[in-house]
Amino acid sequence: MESNPIEIRGLRKNYGEKRVLDGVDLVVGKGQILGYVGPNGAGKSTTVKILTGLLDGFTGEVRVAGFDPRVDAVEVKRRIGYVPENAVLYESLTIAEFLLFVGRLHNLDDASIQRRADEFLAVFDLAGRLHSRITTLSKGMRQKVLLTAAVLHDPEVLLVDEPLSGLDVNAMILIKEFLRGFADRGRAVFYCSHVMEVVERVCDRIAILHQGKIAAIGTFTELQTRMPGGSLERIFAELTSDGSSDGGAKRLLDALS
Repeated sequence: MESNPIEIRGLRKNYGEKRVLDGVDLVVGKGQILGYVGPNGAGKSTTVKILTGLLDGFTGEVRVAGFDPRVDAVEVKRRIGYVPENAVLYESLTIAEFLLFVGRLHNLDDASIQRRADEFLAVFDLAGRLHSRITTLSKGMRQKVLLTAAVLHDPEVLLVDEPLSGLDVNAMILIKEFLRGFADRGRAVFYCSHVMEVVERVCDRIAILHQGKIAAIGTFTELQTRMPGGSLERIFAELTSDGSSDGGAKRLLDALS
């Protein structure tokens, strides 16, 4: 039986005595974009590090493109693309040099690397910056280079963390359309973000993580059964707030008076 691009069952992870993930179950099928949202400290980054093979010492079953990242971390890395929220790039390289380096790591031939890179950079309005050093790029430009590098090898699974950060409106629209089309080609996208409006519109299914557990999962329509007519932002707040921030905005304003 063919496996799903991402399968997580009973995932638990501790940092010392603190349990960060406490029995997470998730499946992301081919052609799906899963939105993975939660408050700071809920365990989102830990989940992504496990899926990318960057973190072990967990219990439960995890499969990415059919491989266990504890056993086949290199094979997992071959089959995924990853856009981290805060990436450290090789500042002294030019865009062309960086993408050539990444493409060769994935065993692409130089002609394929150049063809794909040229097309992406042309669409991203970066064709004229091909030989610019990364240190000279704005945050939005870096984000476009990051996405290009992440999908250069046409991965089976794409993991993105705040992929629209630093982008202007036109670039945001372009990336959202690209992610939808990428998934429609039979790929899987694991989409982490705090921007609920985007998650609501882009993702096929949404998992809300709270205190290391999945508080709710489903399509946006299914999640709305908890709060008919409510936005994802309101549903998220209902599931993850302990009420301690109620009236918080007024307290902040009062502190200025």
